[in-house]
Amino acid sequence: MSYVFLLILLFPVKIIRKLFRKDTGKNLVIQTAKIGDFVNATPLLAYLQKSDVLISRGVGALAKHDETIDQIYFIEQHKRSLWRKLCFACRIMNRYDNVYLLQPNNVNLFFASACNAKNKQFLSIYTRRWYQGIFYTTADGIVEHGKRTLSVTNYLKLADRSLTWQDSPKHATKPLFKPASYPPALDKPGVIRIGISIAAGNKAKTVPPVIWKRIIDRLADLPCEFYVFGAPNEQSWMDDITRLYGDIPNVVNLIGDISLEELPWAISKMDCYIASDSGNIYIADAVGVPIVMLFGPCCHYEQRPLGNVLLIGNDDNICSYVFETRYYFSQEREELFGVTEEALSQLKRFICELSSGYSISCNIDAQGN
Repeated sequence: MSYVFLLILLFPVKIIRKLFRKDTGKNLVIQTAKIGDFVNATPLLAYLQKSDVLISRGVGALAKHDETIDQIYFIEQHKRSLWRKLCFACRIMNRYDNVYLLQPNNVNLFFASACNAKNKQFLSIYTRRWYQGIFYTTADGIVEHGKRTLSVTNYLKLADRSLTWQDSPKHATKPLFKPASYPPALDKPGVIRIGISIAAGNKAKTVPPVIWKRIIDRLADLPCEFYVFGAPNEQSWMDDITRLYGDIPNVVNLIGDISLEELPWAISKMDCYIASDSGNIYIADAVGVPIVMLFGPCCHYEQRPLGNVLLIGNDDNICSYVFETRYYFSQEREELFGVTEEALSQLKRFICELSSGYSISCNIDAQGN
């Protein structure tokens, strides 16, 4: 509510400065969520060809290697104090012709509303509050987003209502950034390289160790090598697996070894990626890697990988959404992410179909053996 009063305070300045506004041809895209959400915004960035962005510092390593991005603003830097908010609002007020708001929380709504752009397109979401209506009155167009409408498509519709997710591909870095050096294990020959993320930003969406053990055991008769990707603070989850099951020979721990800017290229070396609804799974999708998504409580109708993907989970467990994320659930994680025997058989068939390109043969019987 305080941002409403802040906009009212700024309103006289906004009106006066609008008299001196000149066309610039510049775009501003506002998406301040984390890795997966940033990657899902890249189809819009690619369609617009060149834009400035207001993003989270956490995705800065990807954004700096993106040729569709011109200037980068970090939200953390501009919301620290009232003075910084007002200064930034004035800075962007007359700078843009087009503003696209993908993450409509209060601070982002304030900055978007402060702009005197001649074309402002806002996403309206199911958690919208009544007082936010004053911000939406400043928009030239609104795209209504529901819990079962695909987020990528609605992001694109901000630019053109006729677009869908098929019209513009995702990317993680553009062009794909290749590091000068990388772990040699990524080039191991004669194996099916499977990347996995054992943790998610929301710990409630983290797949429990017992599920990973079941998956690894089901694929034990295939030449699979599992590569664990993650930030350094995710090592504790790997320690849980080791504590329960010891060192698993065909599991390569790369946690903390690969930086975010190097991650898309490293993941592109994989033949398949298995994870829950986490940032890495969208990076894998962006670099064309086939995916097995353990969706657990997350609504895959709203957001999911869009390439070659196998979805595993139970729709009855869906209760967490992009703009209404839950951090606590009544069910245990073992139940939320439980994989049936049928699902494990589907997973194995999926891997075997991929392996046909690696000169590895698989014969699957009716029971998935």
